[in-house]
Amino acid sequence: MAVRGPRQRRDDVPAFVLHAWPYRETSLIVEAFTADHGRVAMVARGAKRPRSELRGLLQAFQPLLLSWFGQAELKTLARAEWRGGVPLPRGGALLCGFYLNELLLKLLAREDPHPQLYAAYERALVELAEGGEQATLLRRFELSLLGELGYAPQLACEADTGAPLDPAADYRYAFDRGPRRAPPGAAAEGVLVRGATLLALAEGRYPDAETAAQAKRLMREVIDHHLEQRGIESRRVIRDLLALGEDGEQQ
Repeated sequence: MAVRGPRQRRDDVPAFVLHAWPYRETSLIVEAFTADHGRVAMVARGAKRPRSELRGLLQAFQPLLLSWFGQAELKTLARAEWRGGVPLPRGGALLCGFYLNELLLKLLAREDPHPQLYAAYERALVELAEGGEQATLLRRFELSLLGELGYAPQLACEADTGAPLDPAADYRYAFDRGPRRAPPGAAAEGVLVRGATLLALAEGRYPDAETAAQAKRLMREVIDHHLEQRGIESRRVIRDLLALGEDGEQQ
């Protein structure tokens, strides 16, 4: 991408908007996830004006080409263009998309490039919009995100011995070590999980509802640990909707 002079201009970078909020009377601050520069914050001047070309573009899940300039952490948006090719998720899939956005906002440092994670995010949005199995897609993206951040969970062998996991055995998953055999009736550190669930996560296949539910619980615990107990707002929204009888995947 072009870099022009001291203002460090970037042109036509593939991106998705993760979140936007009002700034002063007519502008927005936009958090975008970009293919080449990671998470970038920028001011979209005049984007709230009724006739602004940016008004309808700076929405979540829209595939865009963004251009910006600036040396400070908060850049200035110069141009946005819709690039197409990615269908919009709807219904429960839309809520799952907001969950992915919130994970990126809370776990990614700004301007730390993750091109493989960007590709995984775009693929997840496409598959969610096409009606893919939500639980499977979410677990796959969570694992991709943790791996990119250097927190990839150990899912194939015991932490202490390196021995292959026994699908029928129970393990205690410690966040800083991985799975260890769970002694019968003994209290131990870590999340209790079956070997079959850990192997299912490693393979990306969930043969039954119990395994899928346990994998979701484990990944929630792991992610909450790395979030340092900061909450995920989209989970609360989904729980509220489910309580009202709406259909959707609980993250």
